[in-house]
Amino acid sequence: MSESTIESSLPEKRLFHPRAEFSQNAHIKSLEEYKSIYDRAKADPEQFWAELAEQELHWFQKWDKVLDWQPPFAKWFVGGKINISYNCLDRHLQTWRKNKAALIWEGEPGDSRTLTYAQLHREVCQMANLLKQLGVQKGDRVGIYMPMIPEAAIAMLACARIGATHTVVFGGFSAEALKDRLVDAQARLVITADGGWRKDAIVPLKQQVDKALADGGATSVENVLVVRRTGQDIDMLPGRDRWWHELQHTISADCAAEPMDSEDMLFILYTSGTTGKPKGVVHTTAGYNLYSHITTKWIFDIQDTDVYWCTADIGWITGHSYAVYGPLSNGATTLMYEGAPRASNPGCMWDVIEKHGVNIFYTAPTAIRSFIKMGDHLPKARNLSSLRLLGTVGEPINPEAWMWYYRVIGGERCPIVDTWWQTETGGIMITPLPGAIPTKPGSATLPFPGIIADVVNLEGDSVETNEGGYLAVKYPWPGMMRNVYGDPERFRRTYWEHIPPKDGQYIYFAGDGARRDEDGYYWVMGRVDDVMNVAGHRIGTMEIESALVSHQAVAEAAVVGKPDEIKGQEIVAFVTLKNSYDASEELKKELKQHVVQEIGALARPGEIFFTDALPKTRSGKIIRRFLRFHAAGQELTGDTSTLEDRGVLDKLREGEG
Repeated sequence: MSESTIESSLPEKRLFHPRAEFSQNAHIKSLEEYKSIYDRAKADPEQFWAELAEQELHWFQKWDKVLDWQPPFAKWFVGGKINISYNCLDRHLQTWRKNKAALIWEGEPGDSRTLTYAQLHREVCQMANLLKQLGVQKGDRVGIYMPMIPEAAIAMLACARIGATHTVVFGGFSAEALKDRLVDAQARLVITADGGWRKDAIVPLKQQVDKALADGGATSVENVLVVRRTGQDIDMLPGRDRWWHELQHTISADCAAEPMDSEDMLFILYTSGTTGKPKGVVHTTAGYNLYSHITTKWIFDIQDTDVYWCTADIGWITGHSYAVYGPLSNGATTLMYEGAPRASNPGCMWDVIEKHGVNIFYTAPTAIRSFIKMGDHLPKARNLSSLRLLGTVGEPINPEAWMWYYRVIGGERCPIVDTWWQTETGGIMITPLPGAIPTKPGSATLPFPGIIADVVNLEGDSVETNEGGYLAVKYPWPGMMRNVYGDPERFRRTYWEHIPPKDGQYIYFAGDGARRDEDGYYWVMGRVDDVMNVAGHRIGTMEIESALVSHQAVAEAAVVGKPDEIKGQEIVAFVTLKNSYDASEELKKELKQHVVQEIGALARPGEIFFTDALPKTRSGKIIRRFLRFHAAGQELTGDTSTLEDRGVLDKLREGEG
């Protein structure tokens, strides 16, 4: 990482104020209220978090000390006893919420199921007791490799209930990727399903587990618990494999939640890297419970009557914090969907919103851009009037995609919370509060109360207004990761040594480039790796992608740098077109000129490739490093386990994109 300025263009002047009727009923009702809370939290962070912890959560035993900070290692609510499964379930049973819908599930082939808080509690207790029967003890690690079915959330909550550490591996990962994660975590048990539905096809999950455990793989695994989902024949190894449905009704539904130390490990979640050993992000119990709870409450403005839908798979941190733990801790109704837009039903997301009267919808910019490509007629054919708030997560959103989301999906009445955060942060860090903070298309706006964020240079000094730099956090927060599992030096090196301590204060380096405008709003420009040096100018790929997407023909764009002897790097763009437009040399010229008009000549793409699809992770993020290899004419190397569709790369290589 070299020291230089990240330049920024595309000034965004549109400003959308919260509607008065929304603000009146919101948890945080005005910009003045936000500023007052933020200032109070900044002046005394420990007091701020302590008050929230006492007000918002159930404790078996109160803490002795709010924060023990031995940089870069933090302990929050030291000496406290708590259980996140209790906070998500048991405490609601003592209120009218006992018979409220906790989880609404919509399955891919059209089946659905609703579990009340009482019913979900019963099933969690049964699975927790079964885990104990299978020898799982407090502190053991349990692998979860599941489709998006209720039992996935049940498994997480059951592990948390007895103090076992879960590590959820996304059901789209290969057997090899699964094995690597099970080995690193030394998991004793794996919870899986015979299969899962994905775009009208069955994903053979149990078969992948068998491969991962074959020939001495993941030798720590003693048992495999299998949920019946798709019903196809699978191999069941006697003595190791057990069917959940055969055991469930023989098991007691009485299982007290284990009082956990605040800093007991709750889960390990592995982030994908280009090479090397998987990186296990460790989150602990109390701080994560509080942070996922309060961010859900304030950012999504959760009300008791809401049906809330975060579209993320539970295999990702977004699914952990904002499909399971955050909503349930608040006593909300959370919706899970097994399916995805597909040729047989491209409008399925809008069907789910219409059927269940979804009020809050949280999804990724890549999904939004794919919705744009499919056409406005699909959402317009459904009744989406139940929606009252929209959210976006995963990467920066192009302003024009933001505007489409606002107009077509939100009907110009729904505020949009554009959220920046990471697996490592545990929860959302920079975001609008929908009743309080005016929004600008493409900006994550302002830090959440208690988050001391900044944009700095490599010396740790704050940069000037609208000057690009590195997004950093200057004070610990409860939801922060505690370690890289089994590798504290990697934790220190990866997150805390890029930028030296300033005035004795350690600085968390997020790995993202950003700038802060004259209103203090943050504009995240993507990973530092996605910033190019073109003829001595540093420019974020996000800037050029936003310019391309603002052209009426473009649905989605990804930009990378290609080595160039004269300019250092040449800009290469990969573009998918809306269905009503055809690729042509004339359109390439038009798009290049459009970028020049929007940004300037320095941003003109040297090459543009038209492609039907872009290489993405299964969580929807564009994998630009694969495009960099392609643009430079190099062989693809590195981990491809996160890739959703390998065929996209094959088509690019064959020139069929």
